[in-house]
Amino acid sequence: MSAPMLSFVSVPQAQPDKRTADARLKDFDEIYVDFARSEAERQASRCSQCGVPFCSVHCPLGNNIPDWLMLTAEGRLEEAYAVSSATNTFPEICGRICPQDRLCEGNCVIEKGFESVTIGAVERFVTDTAFEQGWVKPALPVRELGTSVGVVGAGPAGLAAAERLRAAGHTVHVYDRHDRVGGLLIYGIPGFKLEKHIVARRQKLLEEQGVVFHLNQAIGAGSGEVSLGQLRERHDAVLIATGVYKSRDIGGPGSGLAGIVPALDYLTASNRRSLGDALPEGELDAAGKDVVVIGGGDTAMDCVRTAVRQGARSVKCLYRRDRANMPGSVREVKNAEEEGVEFVWLAAPEAFLGDHTVTGVRAQRMRLGLPDGTGRQSIEAEPDGLFTVKADMVIKALGFDPEPLPEQWDAEDLEVSRWGTLKVDRERFETSLPGVFAAGDIVRGASLVVWAIRDGRDAATQIHKWIKERASAPLAAE
Repeated sequence: MSAPMLSFVSVPQAQPDKRTADARLKDFDEIYVDFARSEAERQASRCSQCGVPFCSVHCPLGNNIPDWLMLTAEGRLEEAYAVSSATNTFPEICGRICPQDRLCEGNCVIEKGFESVTIGAVERFVTDTAFEQGWVKPALPVRELGTSVGVVGAGPAGLAAAERLRAAGHTVHVYDRHDRVGGLLIYGIPGFKLEKHIVARRQKLLEEQGVVFHLNQAIGAGSGEVSLGQLRERHDAVLIATGVYKSRDIGGPGSGLAGIVPALDYLTASNRRSLGDALPEGELDAAGKDVVVIGGGDTAMDCVRTAVRQGARSVKCLYRRDRANMPGSVREVKNAEEEGVEFVWLAAPEAFLGDHTVTGVRAQRMRLGLPDGTGRQSIEAEPDGLFTVKADMVIKALGFDPEPLPEQWDAEDLEVSRWGTLKVDRERFETSLPGVFAAGDIVRGASLVVWAIRDGRDAATQIHKWIKERASAPLAAE
């Protein structure tokens, strides 16, 4: 029996049940239990069916959220999935890792006190049900176009573009230097947020669609690498969707001590262990250590929550601003606190202590000052505010910058911005090299997975248009 809409006045907001913190610390499995169908329908029925849906407006993909919520409330789940997947290539991933509290749910117009619709949890339920019921099919092309596109990078932007291009009839080859498909979805995001079989399931669907993957294949001018020039010769068009993997560093006395590691190296090692890969014992492992994570974004949350699962003696997160100004998801901070992570607010590292290996972090207490030019409160040091935090492992989670692709790929004509991101025509996604396009974090800078999906889909549309225009140009000339 379907549930009536606008039921937010009588049906309270409910998130899927979470496993207890003690149970969560024993493994890297996802922490949320799936909605029962009846509860998913009840929660979907809370939608107020706005005339101007701010949830959709603030979704980077422009998902038709009220429509598929209504279909879910009515028990029409196959139709709900069809509407959801029409604008989102990977709804099962976005339902798990999107910061809904900052996007769709954070902009739900239902007044506080009634609380927003649990959009992400319903999206996850609908998509997982679609997979279980066999409703998810590869988007096969109506006809083959006889054209080829090479995609560099098997992360969310590259995969989203590959799916759209293959559906349009192009042959698509995806090249990635790693040994698995998914990019940061596999190696950067821990299993307790996104179990890896979810990504593998989507890879299988892309392979059934006809997308060809070339793994362990680096791009460049070195031995065993494929050059950008060779890719341009092989394919009618090339899309660069490599993401940004260069960790931002932190200076100061002692910053070169052993035991201070970049966040991505640490998370990659943990995810590899979870996937069954053999790593040297103790390498990038927090077991039995006093761990300090520096940073306040979602990557920092991934690190602290990984460390407690590895059996760290203590885990502290140092952030230079307060809780209200933290860029990471509010939900993730709460989960981390439940799991035993200690947050040290308004604290900035000044130096790292130790002879050869780090033994502590000397930090400076901060206070919030007046807003700066961006409107964000500035920070200033508290007088006599130095203190020391014990640490024999320090993880730097300060964000990511692009790698110098023109140098690595011996492609001097590939223009970059002053931040190192690739320069593109904002409408056409084309770089300074004709027929070479770029999308995702390598253009935008480090951002959300949902934005990478949006960019990949939009770039695919422009690549398809560009190839069609080139094919018709000789005919027009005649």
